Amino acid sequence: MMAAGPNGGTGSDIRGQVMPSGARTAELVGLPLFGVVFAMSVREYGGPGAFAWIAGALSLIAIAMSVPKLKRTHFIFIAIGIALTLTAILTRPDWAQGVGRAILGGSLVIGVFTALSALRSAAVGSQEILECGRFLARQPPGLRYAALTMGGHLFGLILLYGAISLLGSLATESTASEPDPEIRYHRTRRMLVAIQRGFISTLTWSPMAFSMVISVALVPGASWGAAVLPCLISAAIMLVGGWALDTIFKPRLSHPPPPRAVEAGSWWLNLRPLLMLLGAVVGGTALLHFVTGVAVIGAVMSLIPVVALIWVWLQALGQHLSPQSHLGTRVKQYLLTEVPGYRGEIALLFMAAVIGSLGSFLLAPLVASHGVDLSAVPALAVLIPLIWLIVLAGQIGMNPILAVSLIIPLLPAPAAMGVSPSAVVAAITAGWALSGATSPFTASVLLLGALGKVSPRRAGLVWNGPYILIVGAILSLWVTLLALWL
Repeated sequence: MMAAGPNGGTGSDIRGQVMPSGARTAELVGLPLFGVVFAMSVREYGGPGAFAWIAGALSLIAIAMSVPKLKRTHFIFIAIGIALTLTAILTRPDWAQGVGRAILGGSLVIGVFTALSALRSAAVGSQEILECGRFLARQPPGLRYAALTMGGHLFGLILLYGAISLLGSLATESTASEPDPEIRYHRTRRMLVAIQRGFISTLTWSPMAFSMVISVALVPGASWGAAVLPCLISAAIMLVGGWALDTIFKPRLSHPPPPRAVEAGSWWLNLRPLLMLLGAVVGGTALLHFVTGVAVIGAVMSLIPVVALIWVWLQALGQHLSPQSHLGTRVKQYLLTEVPGYRGEIALLFMAAVIGSLGSFLLAPLVASHGVDLSAVPALAVLIPLIWLIVLAGQIGMNPILAVSLIIPLLPAPAAMGVSPSAVVAAITAGWALSGATSPFTASVLLLGALGKVSPRRAGLVWNGPYILIVGAILSLWVTLLALWL
């Protein structure tokens, strides 16, 4: 990919352009990041504690290697993290434990992100997956919202918010040729919100979503296996609620729309590649979790890169290419080109987890010293405001990772509140998903605004405001029932 200059201070990229040594170092960030994936996976499977230290060290190395390419926003987060670390060192005798836990939490987040980005990379090279997205976007008006919101959900399980980018691009591509501006606007808006709402509903239950990963890690006694069924109902509420609201409040055009050709493609043939992949990913993750007893996060980090490699291998066979050569090329491209492109996101995710954890570590004794005892408060007076607090935090720019990492350690354990850990997880993931639909600072809303050519605040609060209020109220009722029943 790049070669050292004669004095070792510069390199050149594949176009022969001279690159500063700092930029060249930033291009190699994929190597320590996959070291984090390996070390965290070993730790999750019961390996020696030294692997936690290795993962933390590699994470810090990856952030340091990324520095030459980071933006001012990233440095603000890094500065806050450093300030909190120094404060912990100066004020807490047990600072090493708090700082170590924060770095480990950050390592967990970027390990998951790196593993999942491998699957996203494999998906981009699959023509079958692209054709599946086009098939969903071509559905007639009466079926289009349901098709795209389920497509956003299924694609989101694999691609995270890349599902919005992929399906959203295909949706806008399908409406670009519409000559009537009124029809084009309404069709584009409805298609994009269907995709986004489908994606955010994955945040309530997916074992690969940060919402579930962090919730299970922070809530004492929680596990994905115990929480998945009630959280799947949360997802159903978001999916069905979005479809119902779209149907009820369907925009009325000033003139009848022209007739459209009926899509004749087979649902099974077009969706089969996606469903088979989902079976391998979600089914394999669940199988590893239940058979080996490893936490779901360990199953995700160890399984997903393997699935991605097998998928790329099968793609080569389907294109009559040499599997070994194609796989080697794609791995090199992924590690040296694609992963470095995520360096800003990785820095923000790592620092959000670190800041949230250290903030909670520093705040906990202050809260206790002021006599605040939330265990004496009724559980519902904690869980329901928790949902909406996460949503409101998103409106002022707090990443849900930061907000949840900061808030949850300050709350009483589920046993002290007299509720099931699964009810707490359901509340957190519901708030996280609602924030993902409305916060103008989240990737999902930023993508929605960019694709729809509107501001992120309009995309989040105007396009999704009524949806969030109505569906959020139903989710609050659902969490109430869980707190009383479980």
